[in-house]
Amino acid sequence: MAEALEYITVDTAENPQYAVIWLHGLGSDCHDFEGLVPQLGLSGKGVRFVFPNAPIRPVTINGGMKMRAWYDILEMTLDRKVDMDNIHESAEQIETIATDLAEQGISSENVVIAGFSQGGVIAYQVALFGQHRFAGVMALSTYLADPDVIENDGSNTNQETPFLIHHGSYDPVVAPVLAERAKQHLDELGYDCEYKVYEMPHAVCPDQVRDIALWLNQRFS
Repeated sequence: MAEALEYITVDTAENPQYAVIWLHGLGSDCHDFEGLVPQLGLSGKGVRFVFPNAPIRPVTINGGMKMRAWYDILEMTLDRKVDMDNIHESAEQIETIATDLAEQGISSENVVIAGFSQGGVIAYQVALFGQHRFAGVMALSTYLADPDVIENDGSNTNQETPFLIHHGSYDPVVAPVLAERAKQHLDELGYDCEYKVYEMPHAVCPDQVRDIALWLNQRFS
């Protein structure tokens, strides 16, 4: 069994009934998106934000330097060559957090799974292959690690779950075409995807934050 992750939580009100599990990108940490919480207009809804720390591991494309990473990236090609065993382990760790939230009284159907860059890869993995049905999936500046293994057999627990896919139009880290491919692939498999591009690099911008706030409020209505 994978080792439990450390994480921080931020509640927008007492006794939260909803939650967002938000996963940071490569080399970042659990505080990366903490500062966005007050900007999302959820203070009256009782939402628990959960920000986990990825494990510290060597990253091949960065010369083997150790940093917080959800998985190792072996080659920085367009299609990426990644360590799928790391991805499966990280997804299992996030599934455990969703189970913990259920034990705290927040059902996974009231939870949004979100991630930026590497974190978005794990969010996709958990939603597409895991056991929990979520209120929504937020994939920011990211890609599908292995789209060919996603089946359209109607058995996925998040087949009807809304997916929000955002990307920067001049992202130099994760090429915009990878987000387009993910959206097209999920569309073909019958998933409910909303896709929007912003004039930004590998980042988050104010217009996007406003759109995220609107989308989250709709999920938690």
